[in-house]
Amino acid sequence: MKYKQSKKQNQRIEQITESALVVGADIAKETHVARGIDYRGLELGKDCVFHNDQAGLLKLVSWMKELERQHAKTDVIFGIEPTGHYWFTLAEFLKSEGIKLVIVNPHHVNKSKELEDNSPTKNDYKDAKVIADLVRNGKYTQPHLLEGVYADLRILMNLREKIMVGLGQVQRRIQNWLDRFFPEYQQVFKDWEGKASLITLAEFPTPQEIIRQGASAILKRWKQDVKRAVGMKRAEKLVQAARTTIGLKEGLTAAKIELAAMLEQYELFSRQIEAIMIQVEQLLEQIPGTEEMLTVPGIGIVTLAGFLAEVGDLQGYEHGQQIIRLAGFNLKENSSGKKKGKSTITKRGRSRLRALLFRAVLPMVAKNAEFKALHHYYTKRNHNPLKKKQSIVALCGKLIRVLHTLGTKRIRYNATDVLGPVRQSQLQMAA
Repeated sequence: MKYKQSKKQNQRIEQITESALVVGADIAKETHVARGIDYRGLELGKDCVFHNDQAGLLKLVSWMKELERQHAKTDVIFGIEPTGHYWFTLAEFLKSEGIKLVIVNPHHVNKSKELEDNSPTKNDYKDAKVIADLVRNGKYTQPHLLEGVYADLRILMNLREKIMVGLGQVQRRIQNWLDRFFPEYQQVFKDWEGKASLITLAEFPTPQEIIRQGASAILKRWKQDVKRAVGMKRAEKLVQAARTTIGLKEGLTAAKIELAAMLEQYELFSRQIEAIMIQVEQLLEQIPGTEEMLTVPGIGIVTLAGFLAEVGDLQGYEHGQQIIRLAGFNLKENSSGKKKGKSTITKRGRSRLRALLFRAVLPMVAKNAEFKALHHYYTKRNHNPLKKKQSIVALCGKLIRVLHTLGTKRIRYNATDVLGPVRQSQLQMAA
């Protein structure tokens, strides 16, 4: 693995030739700063300050072409530090101009600043030069800019996540309302999000209104929209709970307005999530290999859509280890001399992808036979047993490799292939 990393590093450095103009840019919301250097690190010309609009981007292109003409350069490598979402429009513009865009790690920029002038001072001009030097030394990667169906998928899944946050807040607020004004309500409805419960909260939310309506009227209203799981017994139980409630009696007029507003938000968020998932399913149908990846026991549409939204086209990865590094699940070790430190994951990658995979594996170790067996083996083996969380992290890497194989080779899930002959023999010996 170290050899492969070194080989890639050499390949990046080899791209910085005498004919290459290396540009480093510090990206901000409105005004960017760019500086150019050659393959030895000598600064070429003056810096370029340009705005984040069409005129500013055209100014940047003219500035780079002038530097190419003055210094006999034929190639441009444009490096940036990915700062939030501000670099997306610049990246698309540079792609349309045929200019190669690379990104440097923000950690590298932060740790390299003092090498420039032996000072921890930070400013846009200094950062642009530091970024250009990192690119010149091969300390860069090429970004995976999503296109087509994958770009749509990422936007929809990001939107779904934000709406889910709002939905969760509303759900907790409604639960808070019930705890204050009708704490006995969930003795009747264990799940207040059921259809009959939502009808009750919308049309006769307070205990006083439930008593006034009576069991027969409430049951009649339920039966208009709910065909099963409701009857007179439950209606009478609801009325009895309303008669003996210890909920607050003051402020009921305002409380009804509050609950109505929260239910309206709840219904809006629920409709939006449903509409998003319809679109997501249609997008997944257009992606080769999704049918095969969904054959993994424990992997559903939400998990797969979130995975592809973060990773993009699986054909762009030679092997699953590249995705493991993208997620930040690759290991790091702190060792010196005879002292060997603990190995931990780097967490240098997509935190959203990492969290998604971790949440996906948790139920799989209970329901997926192969992952359950592997989890038991990792945590119970005689040599170097893992802690439960360490085992989950290891299985996240396993899931990545499984999804990559199924998605790229278009084959269905096979338990024998997942474990392999070596692991199967180890499991049998452990058993």
